[in-house]
Amino acid sequence: MTHPVVAIDVEDPESAASRACLDGYYRTLSAMIGEPFDPAASLDPERDALRPPLGAFFVARVSGDAVGCCALKGSGGPIGEIKRLWVGDKARGLGAARLLMTAAEARARELGMTTLRLDTNRALTVAIAMYRKHGWREIPAFNTEPYAHHWFEKTL
Repeated sequence: MTHPVVAIDVEDPESAASRACLDGYYRTLSAMIGEPFDPAASLDPERDALRPPLGAFFVARVSGDAVGCCALKGSGGPIGEIKRLWVGDKARGLGAARLLMTAAEARARELGMTTLRLDTNRALTVAIAMYRKHGWREIPAFNTEPYAHHWFEKTL
């Protein structure tokens, strides 16, 4: 049995595929944390920080369908942030999350970032395990994200 190929593309964060992935992220997160996720209450990144030359927005596709996303938020400095990593059911088990993170880390290096940070909710245990497995270390809170319980950092 062969697995479908996961392709990673850079998209504008306002594209239809990006918006569909973000909607999937919000629905999935709401279900996992047991309450509605409100992007307006969150530290939702400004879209320009997710576009070149500051950052990038990545969309994972399987057979042409958008099935996951990951945002690289930049500020023009050496520290960037990973936001909105999500993989839908269609792509679970295909390594899409790892491919998205690898693409974001590579782009961060290209943009001159030397450190990446992220925050996450305690309900996202699979994501937390993946971060730890791939060299992210837990650090003290670096923001006031109301949905975050864990903060991580990785030196590139």
